[in-house]
Amino acid sequence: MNHKHSMPVPQKNTIAMSDRQAQMAEMILQEKVVHVEPLARHFKVSSQTIRRDLRMLCNQGFAMRIHGGAKCPELVGNMACGWRPIPDETVKQAIAKKVAQHIPNGTSVALGAGTTPEIVARALLSHDHLKIFTCSLNIAMLASTNPGFEVTIAGGRLRNADKNVLGSGMENLFRAYKVDVGICGAAGVDDDGTLLDFSEEEVRLRQIIKENSRCVYLVLDQTKFGRAAHVRGGRIVDVAKIFCDRMPPPHICALIDRSNAVLTVCAAEG
Repeated sequence: MNHKHSMPVPQKNTIAMSDRQAQMAEMILQEKVVHVEPLARHFKVSSQTIRRDLRMLCNQGFAMRIHGGAKCPELVGNMACGWRPIPDETVKQAIAKKVAQHIPNGTSVALGAGTTPEIVARALLSHDHLKIFTCSLNIAMLASTNPGFEVTIAGGRLRNADKNVLGSGMENLFRAYKVDVGICGAAGVDDDGTLLDFSEEEVRLRQIIKENSRCVYLVLDQTKFGRAAHVRGGRIVDVAKIFCDRMPPPHICALIDRSNAVLTVCAAEG
């Protein structure tokens, strides 16, 4: 008997969770299978704490229990697009609003994968005559609701969990154009300013957008500083502008001050 349709369906951007739980949900999306003991070592908490976190994620539909851990769920039925967990969408909206102010009408924009670039795409909907290039089906569908936008999306195999086309399809898209602005996120920022992600594909996506954009905007919330992810790719100062909801840690600010990157702090209203 097939029970996969009975799992809870996460509602878009409505699940309240701690930053650790949000990171765990992101790791499950990227790695497909996670186990309790490695997670406990990674987050430096007890295995009992990890089991409680996984139980919550499973109850909300972000994971399915397996022996000793959890796995990425089957996305079936009326699963909403853009279901990835967001610890605090208000923060990301503040970042997106500020980024949108730096993008004139008529601009060509490359948008990478991730929740913050998706919220930036939403903030751009009031613009006119943008040319949007993306490997994210969520962003493409969102941008297409503005009849004045011209939307180009990567072709190839869709990654079911997050609705992104990565690999050769993504590379062929972004190599075919030279855009005005590339907008990227990152899973984490190491203490030395190295950008971190959970997969080589995510790193390659950011690198290829950077190579084919006249300037690059990096969008980050403060939870990304010191956040552990295991794939290295680029540095925080290798962009034109950095948008963050709070002032980064002092050692990161020192790196930015010595570079050509411009930091913009985007405080949430209230």
